[in-house]
Amino acid sequence: MSELDKEYESSLKSIETENKVDRAFYRPIGFRIARALRGTGITPNEITIISIFVGAAAGYFFYFNNIYWNLLGILMLVLANILDCVDGQLARLTGIKSAIGRILDGMAGDVWFTCIYVGFALRLGDLYGITGWFFIPAVASGLSHLVQANITDYYKTLHLYFISKEKGAEFQSPEEIEAKSEKMPKGIGKFFYMLYHGYSELQVSLTPKLQAMLKDMHSKYGDDIPEDIRISFRKKSKELMKTLDLLTFNGRTIVMFIIVLTGMVWLYFVYEIVVLNTVLCICIKRHEKMCAGYLS
Repeated sequence: MSELDKEYESSLKSIETENKVDRAFYRPIGFRIARALRGTGITPNEITIISIFVGAAAGYFFYFNNIYWNLLGILMLVLANILDCVDGQLARLTGIKSAIGRILDGMAGDVWFTCIYVGFALRLGDLYGITGWFFIPAVASGLSHLVQANITDYYKTLHLYFISKEKGAEFQSPEEIEAKSEKMPKGIGKFFYMLYHGYSELQVSLTPKLQAMLKDMHSKYGDDIPEDIRISFRKKSKELMKTLDLLTFNGRTIVMFIIVLTGMVWLYFVYEIVVLNTVLCICIKRHEKMCAGYLS
């Protein structure tokens, strides 16, 4: 492996949690931009903030029932995701990392898709003359998306935790997050941590078998989980990632782009609420069954 390849791999959380589209397209581009920005003084958080505005613009362009505006919206969302890769890769290349940065990065996608769902609702309202009613599926889609992204991030961070304690440093319990929040001074950072605490509480409430497995393993091994168990868990978790990928940015936007270009944006609400929630339930059920197999 060349030095450049090693540097590229070091810019990723883990090659095991990257899907094919990210490995082939987004991450290589993000790496090149991150390398160019290294040493410029531009911080990962600044890149994240830019990505929020770029991604939010997609919602505006998707409002129009015009293929050229819609193509521009697709371009904005692709660019936003490239920038989302840049911020993380720049953070790992420079060592400029922060808990607030991770929380802000996680919120970026929520802002993008909130704007997109609002754009869809307004577009359908103009088309059918009943604007208010389309905010019902828009809100349902937004809440569904929030839960799906929450659990997807949780399972991927758990996978990193089973690679090593260093890779999985971001895998924290609600109690650990709350303890850190209490020590923080009042301000925007504390506010973000309070939101993050609620985020983690939802993760815990939907994964009882996983919580029981972690409690059992920590009582037996502390933080030194045997390597054979780590390898076994990751092998099973990696298989689940193939289904979980449908809930990632790439999984949902490929379908979204096709639907937007056909003009039938109402169909995306159906896909988000019915199809992706079904996928989420299947993933949780399979993951819980997997975790139950590690209980004594």
